[in-house]
Amino acid sequence: MDFLRGLFSRTLGLSSGEKVLDELTLDGVARYILSGKCKNIICMVGAGISTSAGIPDFRSPGTGLYANLQKFNLPYPEAIFQIDYFKKHPEPFFALARELYPGQFKPTVCHYFMRMLKDKGLLTRCYSQNIDTLERVAGLEGEDLIEAHGTFHTSHCVSFLCRKEYSMDWMKNKIFSEDIPKCDSCGSLVKPDIVFFGENLPARFFTTMKMDFPRCDLLIIMGTSLQVQPFASLVNRVSNSCPRLLINMEKTGQSEFGMGLFGFGGGMDFDSDKAYRDVAHLSSCDDGCMALAELLGWKAELEEMVKREHALIDSKDAKKKDKEATPSSRSTGAEAGNSDKTE
Repeated sequence: MDFLRGLFSRTLGLSSGEKVLDELTLDGVARYILSGKCKNIICMVGAGISTSAGIPDFRSPGTGLYANLQKFNLPYPEAIFQIDYFKKHPEPFFALARELYPGQFKPTVCHYFMRMLKDKGLLTRCYSQNIDTLERVAGLEGEDLIEAHGTFHTSHCVSFLCRKEYSMDWMKNKIFSEDIPKCDSCGSLVKPDIVFFGENLPARFFTTMKMDFPRCDLLIIMGTSLQVQPFASLVNRVSNSCPRLLINMEKTGQSEFGMGLFGFGGGMDFDSDKAYRDVAHLSSCDDGCMALAELLGWKAELEEMVKREHALIDSKDAKKKDKEATPSSRSTGAEAGNSDKTE
């Protein structure tokens, strides 16, 4: 086996890298971060980081989004995010968008942990599959984020001859008034700039990953099944020596059997006798981030950040509701007065 491993390594140019972690545990990752040698952390995140906010993930049996779309009478669950199906039948997507629209949920412990990495100068970038914008709400800015599957922040006409841009407020008004958004200029559908199946990922995804991943010295993967390409393949773009931490309810992204057998390439290797850099912490994303924060001595700071930021969101929401209610109550009073006079 050693002979075959060496032969494949020499032939394909593959080899194991230097072992950086003193042990393949969450404690080992924490000691590495505290050593000062870890300065360029990349986070790869999926729907699992937002489930504790009340947003369902996609693939969990029974509770996932795809398991609960029967009311839309789709030919198959993924059709709701298929661009060709959307152009013919936009109603299911916009009905779902009303339920999941950004602004109705608060960021989770996991979102604020990434914010803390940013504040401490450790976060190179967050690569997110999510369209809920909770990374932005938590305090990550556009430069900190690669929204690989797009965003609700802007929308565009789907016509290639038009492509007129619309704001998030415009789209929100259309969605919640239950109007199918149509372009003011050409009458075609208008779609939020989220990436549907059959569409290309944003160009910035491809240009930025070429710069970020070679210099990454810790990759943290959270709340993703690593089943959707090309996002899933990012785990293999870091150097052979870069530690990779998975915080998830189950192991995922593991090596294909043949490649894992020889101890290199093809994904994550948590369990073989050749494992040297991959760590799987099986828990919810919030619990995993809080456990890591505790090992880093950041737990109290993280708890205070979550409490403070959630209170600010609640305060803003309360002021907004008061502002919206005031004109309504005045209008109701006026209508009541007019009604009395009429009678």
